[in-house]
Amino acid sequence: MLQIYNTLSRSKQAFKPIVPGKVKMYVCGMTVYDFCHIGHARVMIVFDMVVRWLRASGYEVLYVRNITDIDDKIINRAIENGEPISALTNRFIDAMHADSDELGLMHPDQEPRATDYIQQMQGMIGKLIENELAYQANDGDVNFAVRLLPRYGQLSGKTLDELNAGERVAVGDGKRDPLDFVLWKSAKTEEPADTRWQSPWGEGRPGWHIECSAMSCDLLGEHFDIHGGGADLQFPHHENEIAQSEGALYGKNRKEDDAPFVNYWMHNGHIRVNEEKMSKSLGNFFLIKDVLKSFDPEVLRFFMLKAHYRSPINYSDAQLEEARSGLARLYTALAQGPKAKVIQLDQNNLWSRRFADAMNDDFNTPEAIAVLFDLASEVNRAQGEEKQLLANTLKTLGVTLNFLQRDPTVFLQAGSKDQAGLNPSQIEEQITARVAAKQAKDFAKADLIRKTLLEQGIVLEDKPGGLTEWRRA
Repeated sequence: MLQIYNTLSRSKQAFKPIVPGKVKMYVCGMTVYDFCHIGHARVMIVFDMVVRWLRASGYEVLYVRNITDIDDKIINRAIENGEPISALTNRFIDAMHADSDELGLMHPDQEPRATDYIQQMQGMIGKLIENELAYQANDGDVNFAVRLLPRYGQLSGKTLDELNAGERVAVGDGKRDPLDFVLWKSAKTEEPADTRWQSPWGEGRPGWHIECSAMSCDLLGEHFDIHGGGADLQFPHHENEIAQSEGALYGKNRKEDDAPFVNYWMHNGHIRVNEEKMSKSLGNFFLIKDVLKSFDPEVLRFFMLKAHYRSPINYSDAQLEEARSGLARLYTALAQGPKAKVIQLDQNNLWSRRFADAMNDDFNTPEAIAVLFDLASEVNRAQGEEKQLLANTLKTLGVTLNFLQRDPTVFLQAGSKDQAGLNPSQIEEQITARVAAKQAKDFAKADLIRKTLLEQGIVLEDKPGGLTEWRRA
């Protein structure tokens, strides 16, 4: 049975969907005012993996990932550029989709934009006011009254006395308590017309936190299975989502037998660069589109899933080169013999069972990948029909994680995108010269050609029938 580490309980729990055989999952997506960086790539890759494994396990999954297309950063960038909000956000939504497609990821089943759910947000804010958990301040903002909800802090494990205001939203003079957070921001006279909507509380726009509560509840219901996102969203964003959603539904006191907003909370770890958390303020972030100029998308996916999704991961070119070498080991095993194909696996098969045991242990991709490496070693040793069956099994399990779907020769000859050295035609010329040397019994020259190519990162493999294949080391 699948076990998921639930941030809410701080423990692994057996996964039991609300409706047997069906999973509803919401993941916090991007705020679209700039190009996506590799921190965004990790979120996309991790939850793409989660959906793939759930579906491979027989679940019907409804996967929702939102787009925040109204936000202070978006407004400021649009003003700087002198362009409408929609022009800015549409451009970066297109760029996000291009990154996702380049990475070879599935699109979510639903991708709601915040600006399409203003009515639902206002409805939820109205319920919170009715339930005496929200109030309109003197400055026009509508705020959530944190101290009126006794269970606030259940996700982060923080007490009210430990909490600090201003994590994402600046403390305003109109707040009754510095811990209160904004639900509806009153419009400012200097802000463009496309940043405001009519509401019962005057012109304005939604706060960041209310967006996800309204969109997830509208598309998945007031009680759903899995909510995911980066570790940095655990507090205050996800904490506030719980407060808003359960506060609107149950008021100040949710009874013990009332259904929670979400059953399982999943958070992926940070990306680190030189052992420091990646951030724009430190200037140590890398855009997906720039990384993919140098590295194959499959290599970036492999790099991300070599680490457990909850662990921090240290990014560097050296780490990506190591990931490429590891992936090349798997492709090298598949390059031997007849072409491997995806097959229907016997779930009692040793390799299938080991792989499933790893994935069912809180999506333990490092252990699942270790199974692939062990299986590749067996492919290298086996012969005949056994070799073909093992190669098919390796490919089938790899495809489950979105790996090993390409022709092995194409991957192995590609190397790094910015790799210097000989091009394919130059390599083929050297192979032809080596064949000619061998035919002339000049074995010293043939050996020298092999050695020289190896020094340039080109490995030759002689095959039956006088054929020679090559790959990059």
